[in-house]
Amino acid sequence: MKSDFLITFFLPVLTGLIYFFMAFLVQQTGKYRAMMFGEIGFKKMAGAFILFGIYFITRPLQNFLGPHPMPLIVNCLRQFFLMAVIAPSILVAIFHWVPTPSGAPRSSKFAAYALGALMGIIFVLLNTLAVDGSKLLYSWGIIKIYDPIWFANGAPAGQIVAIHLICQFISPVGFLLLAAAYVRHRRHNYQLANIYNLMPLKWKYLEVSLIVFAVSFIAAGVTVVFGRYYTYVWAIYFVGAIVSGLFTMKSIKMPPRENPSDLKK
Repeated sequence: MKSDFLITFFLPVLTGLIYFFMAFLVQQTGKYRAMMFGEIGFKKMAGAFILFGIYFITRPLQNFLGPHPMPLIVNCLRQFFLMAVIAPSILVAIFHWVPTPSGAPRSSKFAAYALGALMGIIFVLLNTLAVDGSKLLYSWGIIKIYDPIWFANGAPAGQIVAIHLICQFISPVGFLLLAAAYVRHRRHNYQLANIYNLMPLKWKYLEVSLIVFAVSFIAAGVTVVFGRYYTYVWAIYFVGAIVSGLFTMKSIKMPPRENPSDLKK
């Protein structure tokens, strides 16, 4: 019971609370620091953290609401939310660092959300084909923990699994890696580093946080493909999300330069 409860309830709830706290930290950041990241981008980043918090903290519903089809329904809703809303929001927030008065071009926003929505729709359709049952992980009094089962009534279809994973590699993984690449580009081309000497380091922490998050998704997916599907596998990306959040908070709290006595915190 301890391990089941840890994976299905404690870890996702803890992760969600961390991301809510990250959103709070962003909103408490001084206006001057926010402008250095792009005020629009900072606001959108705070919104994305809130969305991530909702995504993680609702994870227990997938296991506690009952047997099939409830785990499937909750999983589809959460993953579509992640792929079509959250991941594009992160990318668009990063894109708002472009040096134009209006921020990111509308075409880039549309492309990000459209691609995310397309991947989300494909994921949901394939998920309904692949998940056709559930199993009882644990029963303790009135508490019952269920887990979805892939291909419970037949042999696994490799093509479905492959497309299923490719969709997730595009969104959220691809979006996170693209955001990390853009942060890296900004970090190596920052022209005011001689004045705001800690800004490149702030962005490095943010870059690392995005990469850690993306790699945790990849690691969980590889484990599923080459091992067997278990709820416990997703502890990898819960832990990855927590580590990513710690790096992000470090980036947010770090001042833009050493001894910033003249900057508002």
